[in-house]
Amino acid sequence: MGDFHLHVTSTLGLLLGVCLAAGVLADVVHLPKVTAYLLVGLLVGPSALDWIPTEHVELFEPLLKFAMALVLFNLGCEFTFSKVRRVAAHCLTISAAEIIATFGLVAIGLLIFGCSGSMALLLGCLAVATAPATTILVLKEFRSEGPVTESTGFLVAVNNFACIVMFEFLFLAVGLAHGKLSASMSSQLLVLLVNIAGSIALGILGGLIVSYGCGFLNMKRWLVLLVAAATFLLGVTESFDIPYMITFLVMGVTVANTSDYKQKIVDELDHLSGLLAVLFFVAHGTELDAGAFLAAGGLGAVYIVCRMAGKWFGVYAAAKATRQPPEIRNWGGTCLFAQAGAAIALSTIAVNRDPELGKPIQDIILGSVVLFEIIGPLFIRQSLLRTGEVPLAQAIHHTSKTPVEQCRDLVDRFRAAVRGTSVAPAANSKIKVSDLLRKTKGIHQSADFDAVIAHIEHSHDNTYPVVDDHLRVVGAIRYPLLSDVLFDHSASKLVRAEDLVTEIDHCLHSDEPAARAFELFQGETDDCIPVVTRERPHELLGVVRRSDVMHALITQRRKTR
Repeated sequence: MGDFHLHVTSTLGLLLGVCLAAGVLADVVHLPKVTAYLLVGLLVGPSALDWIPTEHVELFEPLLKFAMALVLFNLGCEFTFSKVRRVAAHCLTISAAEIIATFGLVAIGLLIFGCSGSMALLLGCLAVATAPATTILVLKEFRSEGPVTESTGFLVAVNNFACIVMFEFLFLAVGLAHGKLSASMSSQLLVLLVNIAGSIALGILGGLIVSYGCGFLNMKRWLVLLVAAATFLLGVTESFDIPYMITFLVMGVTVANTSDYKQKIVDELDHLSGLLAVLFFVAHGTELDAGAFLAAGGLGAVYIVCRMAGKWFGVYAAAKATRQPPEIRNWGGTCLFAQAGAAIALSTIAVNRDPELGKPIQDIILGSVVLFEIIGPLFIRQSLLRTGEVPLAQAIHHTSKTPVEQCRDLVDRFRAAVRGTSVAPAANSKIKVSDLLRKTKGIHQSADFDAVIAHIEHSHDNTYPVVDDHLRVVGAIRYPLLSDVLFDHSASKLVRAEDLVTEIDHCLHSDEPAARAFELFQGETDDCIPVVTRERPHELLGVVRRSDVMHALITQRRKTR
């Protein structure tokens, strides 16, 4: 850019501006926004146009770590102890199998292709890590819900915790094997355990402060409290060189289990964390080095293939052995491909501790991250669509106007403002019920009461379709009407789903317009309506939610204005 140098504030504005353009482009070409932010960051970074000075991105480092901290805090807030017990019951085996398969395949694959034992073991360990910011924000972008979404959040948390702990222990073992330990093994191990314990203790303390403060402070002051607590804790972890990712994950878990305002706290942080996440990904994109991807060479290719195979096969094998739903079995592993933050940070630590061993490890990690960060969100999006955990309308954005039409609307609105009249929004009927469908198999009419409760625990609805052997809807169970049975333990042992069924007034067909669903919701209190096939025996396809219909129609109306 010649002798002209951007000020750091202009760099910040430029990064946010290109993110805005990338978000619009993502809507047009149906890309996850995270992928678009990373690609546009790569475009304006040193690997391509070189518009962004490297030293400016380095100045953003505290903000980027703060963004990651908030993402991990939000992730932790999802895990109440009751949910952890429920999810862990079927996910711990999957998590263990996935970690072992990923570590084993990567380490063995690299050894076969001539990698040293120490390097292969450490890369196998780093392969376990899954990018929490990338994965969780893609799930939030598409507002997905279901067993794959729930399992992915749990697996991401366990993956990163396991990776950090495994890396520290393995690095100690490698140092011991090569005689490079500056202190005794026992003292190094003690320091490691103290750091992990300190990280957990800080997270618990921070969570208690947030829960206590939000309990008596006016809600308008919550954001100040949250930012103050998070930034202070981030500084403490940096000062004492302890794992900040564990701290903020534990902090979120603590708030989830000690505050009645957990959801409101998360909502309060959403706008701030959303803005910081945009900056995080575009800045991270500028740091991606396309040359490093090529420089990683054959070992980089082996690492990429073995890591993807380990993630998918580990989840598939464990889910099949434990008889998990086919959605988790087939698509759970593909939601774990993204890799960035933890792996990059740990590879940097490896370089600082042992440059000779750490530098080739860092080269492979930085090279593979270019691919994993771009394809990871695409695989997550595909998985969510295939499992029906995200309505099609959340993944496909309808563009209703050309730039010329938008200019004409601006002129019309200006004229209307001068004349003191209003402009009526244009009607739009492009959205159909199929675009808003959330897949569900319903509850079989012969299911016992425990099975009904298990279904409800995994659902965010308050109305649950009940089906017969031919998947015909025979009625619905409505949560408010369950209270009598919930507290009558003797009756609950005898009750079946068909005993709890009440009549459904309406069903929808997938080819009907969303406006039809809106009309039906106007006349009833249910939060969802079953969608069935037109052909007999009118099999259940899924449900349409009131919130999804309102969100889609409001969004469409904004676009047509």
